[in-house]
Amino acid sequence: MSYHFLMDLALILLSTKVFGLITQRFQMPQVVGALLAGLVLGPACLNILTETEFLTQLSELGVIVLMFSAGMGTDIQELKKCGKTGFLVALLGVIVPLLMGTGLAWAADRSGMIVSSSFLEDIFIGTILTATSVSITVETLKEMGKLDTKVGNTILAAALIDDVLGLIALTLVSSMAGGGDSIWVVLLKILGFFVFSAVVGYVGYRIFTWILKQQHGWASHRNTVLAFVLCLVMAYCAEVLFGVADITGAYVAGLVVACTPKAVYIQSKYNPLGYLLLTPIFFASIGINVQMTGMNSGLILFSVLLLIISVISKLAGCGLGAKLCGFSKSESMQVGVGMVCRGEVALIVANRGLSMGLLSPELMTPIIITVVGGTILTPIFLKLAFRGETQSRMPAHGELADRYQKTEQLDIVAESLLEQDRYMMKKSK
Repeated sequence: MSYHFLMDLALILLSTKVFGLITQRFQMPQVVGALLAGLVLGPACLNILTETEFLTQLSELGVIVLMFSAGMGTDIQELKKCGKTGFLVALLGVIVPLLMGTGLAWAADRSGMIVSSSFLEDIFIGTILTATSVSITVETLKEMGKLDTKVGNTILAAALIDDVLGLIALTLVSSMAGGGDSIWVVLLKILGFFVFSAVVGYVGYRIFTWILKQQHGWASHRNTVLAFVLCLVMAYCAEVLFGVADITGAYVAGLVVACTPKAVYIQSKYNPLGYLLLTPIFFASIGINVQMTGMNSGLILFSVLLLIISVISKLAGCGLGAKLCGFSKSESMQVGVGMVCRGEVALIVANRGLSMGLLSPELMTPIIITVVGGTILTPIFLKLAFRGETQSRMPAHGELADRYQKTEQLDIVAESLLEQDRYMMKKSK
């Protein structure tokens, strides 16, 4: 057994913290520093770190916990209010990037910038741009204290719907290529996932409520473990059984926990886990995945144009959707910026196309550059989009640790008192 993964983890945690402090000095979110750390230490620059199966799996767990925490911190009533707005934002956020991405690939092929095998490959490049991954946005908005706002909840609602619409678009293109399930099978799977989520959500809520009643309203460590089990099961079922992204299942599990009386307490248990280990690994691994190999002038130019189009298309589509729903100009811009990041969702779609022969291997590097570039630009643009607004003060990590410790101490004392009461009641009987 090799223990090299321990040194990899040490380097990632140290470098992400150092780069995070540096970017913070320049008034940028620490997420950017974590991404840059992976980029500098990865194959693109120093080649000290390389992607391994262990880092990949730990990174996937990191984004699952991140979206689970986002679900627990979501205001359910505000999310319901943003449902219609989220649908329009997501719809235009899929249509506009699909058209612009397809048009760019078609023009690049005709000009000799790239070599496209067919018009179907051009459409598939546009399909990749329809993806949205809000994990970076969630972390940035949490850092700025803007997650539980109208804009933040609209982005979360739109991202959920975007995942469904993007999956339908991917299935349509795959069906045109003669591979994968039919569109009706996919629609049935998506419908089945939401029915499954509703049933599991109701049952999970009843179980949590029953446990809390047994504890006379006091939370214990068993609630935290049960919540994480629900998260992992929902993530697994979403990905394996229904073909929906695992992060969607994790977010739905977080929404279930958010309905319970002790949602804030349970969420507090996962913040240190994400901050200390999982979140830095997830963001660093994105930068580590970048490899600048086999690039020529045409592909470099196409990579730059694809990155520009990926940003403009989401800004235009999602921003227009928010504007049509009555958002102000600045709020529409914030929603559009929050939907720019493609993250691991675009990479999953690209890998699917590569395995099916819908995407040429040489086009993977421009797509990875686009994903990483958008991931780095999103926190920066969000910071600029919210510039001038009052920033909600988030507790420092030291303060959070003190609060968690005091909460645990109160729980221990309360449970001890309850045990004494039960003992005295039994003795009196």
